[in-house]
Amino acid sequence: MALKQKKFGADAQGYFGDYGGRYVPETLVKALEELKAAYAELKKDKAYQRDLTYYFNHYAGRPTPVYEARNLTRHFGRARIFFKREDLCHTGAHKINNTIGQGLLALKLGKKRIVAETGAGQHGVATATACRVFGLKCVVYMGALDVERQALNVYKMKLLGAEVVPVHSGSKTLKDATNEAIRDWVTNVDTTHYLLGSAVGPHPYPSMVRDFQSVIGKETRAYFLKEHKKLPDYLVACVGGGSNAIGFFHAFLGDRRVKIIGVEASGQGLNTPYHAASMTKGRPGILHGMKSYLLQDKDGQVQLAHSISAGLDYPSVGPQHSFLKDSGRVTYETATDKDALEGFQLLTLTEGIMPALEPSHAIGFLKRLMPKTKKNQRVVVCLSGRGDKDIDTVKKLLHGGNSNSGGHH
Repeated sequence: MALKQKKFGADAQGYFGDYGGRYVPETLVKALEELKAAYAELKKDKAYQRDLTYYFNHYAGRPTPVYEARNLTRHFGRARIFFKREDLCHTGAHKINNTIGQGLLALKLGKKRIVAETGAGQHGVATATACRVFGLKCVVYMGALDVERQALNVYKMKLLGAEVVPVHSGSKTLKDATNEAIRDWVTNVDTTHYLLGSAVGPHPYPSMVRDFQSVIGKETRAYFLKEHKKLPDYLVACVGGGSNAIGFFHAFLGDRRVKIIGVEASGQGLNTPYHAASMTKGRPGILHGMKSYLLQDKDGQVQLAHSISAGLDYPSVGPQHSFLKDSGRVTYETATDKDALEGFQLLTLTEGIMPALEPSHAIGFLKRLMPKTKKNQRVVVCLSGRGDKDIDTVKKLLHGGNSNSGGHH
C-alpha cells in the first residue's frame, strides 16, 4: 500500500512528530527566519534551480551511477546487490550536493563568509571546494582528534584556502566542532552563513539538507524504474547525523513495499560505553538546536560517542530519522567497528572498490541481511564516500592495532 510521503515531512515549526524544532539563543532566531524564508523562495526560483542543476551535473558529476556488484552478489548467493556510487562525486562523497546547494544559497543571502564543522573531513573539503568556486571565505571547525585522524583532508582544506580551526574541548570530535561553529555564527551572524553538513540542527536545516541530498534517492528511483521496471526491495545506508541516508530514503518513504534500513555505528559493542548508536541506545534530548534521540548518561549529560569512522562519531541523529524510527517506517540496525572493517575488506577484495569507513558499516551489516533475502530481490546500498581518507586508520587497525585508536581514551 502506498503511503503519503508528505506525512513524513516537517510541520511549519520544523517538527517531525515530536522531533526537530528550534532550540537556539535569541540571537540566532532572526538568521534562521531569514534562512527559512530565503530557502522557501529559492525552492520556487527557476534561476536558482537551474544553477543548482548545472553545478550538480557539470561540477559535482551527477547523476552518479548505480552499479550492480555481481561478485559481491555471488559471495552471498542471495538477492542482487547494487551500489549508488556517491563515492564518484567530485571530492569523493555525497557531501558536495549539500555544499553546492548552501553555497548558492549564501550568495543569494549576500553572505560572504562561511563557517562549517566537520568530522571525517569530507564535509570540510566539500565546503572549502564550494567556497572556492563561489568566491566565499571559509572557516572550518574540526575536533583535534579528527584533525589527527583525517590529516589528508585537513591538508586538502588548507590547499583549498580554508582556515581549519582545531577544537580541543570535550571529546575533540564532531560534537565539539559543531559547538564552536555555532558560537562563531552567533558572533558573526550578519556576515556569515553557517553551512551545516548533516540533516541535523535547528529548523530549517534538517529539511533543507535533506532536500539537497534527496537527489541521491531520486536518481536511484529513476534508474530502477527505467532499467528494471520496478523499485528495489531493500535500501541500506549508514547513519551518523544521517544526511546520505535521509537523502537516499526520502524518495521511497511513500512506498511501503520498499524495506528501508539505516545502520548505526555500535563501535566496540552496544553494551560498552564506546558506540555511536543514538537511536538504539539513546533517548530523546536536545543538542545543537534540535530535539532528537541523543546518547545521555543517567544525569542527562551528553554521552561521548565512539566509532572508528569519524563521520559517524556523533551522539545524536537528524530528527527525521528519530521520527522514522518511532513511526516504524525505517528500521535501524547496528554494525560494530569490526563489522565495518570486514565490510571495507569485503568490498575492496570482491569489487575493487575501497569504501569510506562510514558506508563500510552498511556493507558490514549485509552479512546479517543477505541470508533473509531471495534471489529475485534487489538490495541497494548507498556508497556515500570513498576510502582514501581512511587508509591510515585502516592500515593501523589491520596491522595489530585496535579500534581504541579512534576512540576517546
